[in-house]
Amino acid sequence: MYPSEYIDFLAHFHGDRDYFECHELLEDYWKKTDPKNKNSIWVGFILLSVSAYHHRRSNFSGARRTLIKAIKIFELHSDFLTKLGIHHVDFHHLLNRQITALQKGELYRSISLPLSNSTLLEAAKKVSEQKGFTWGNESDLTNNLLVNRHKLRDRSPIIEERNQSLKIRKGSE
Repeated sequence: MYPSEYIDFLAHFHGDRDYFECHELLEDYWKKTDPKNKNSIWVGFILLSVSAYHHRRSNFSGARRTLIKAIKIFELHSDFLTKLGIHHVDFHHLLNRQITALQKGELYRSISLPLSNSTLLEAAKKVSEQKGFTWGNESDLTNNLLVNRHKLRDRSPIIEERNQSLKIRKGSE
């Protein structure tokens, strides 16, 4: 009923709070299912993850800008949010509270998405447990690998892909 990547996203978002992994999971899914659509619902969730990642690192400006983009996408897809088991009115209120918190420079606090479908909730909790996470835990702000993952990851595949794309573009000029 729900894509496994979405359930994995929810498990990470509410379990280990690895927003970088949330981004990666849904970016891959988006590229497979709705590529090039910058207004895809999946892009909205990717941006939400990026915003949470920035907020946790006290990058309030980046988190706010990213969240505003996500909100615009979510506003286009309120019906689809319901199909994805999210209570769209509560979700809208949650996102607005996040914008206010970012504007005020409030420190990061973990948020939970308002899931309205009990089947989805149970599936996501089960995956979270299978991955060794505790559903609903607060983010571990002392975990440098989690908080600064973008700085610590191996970027060699990304650099290689960019170099290949550059060679292709230069060859077609």
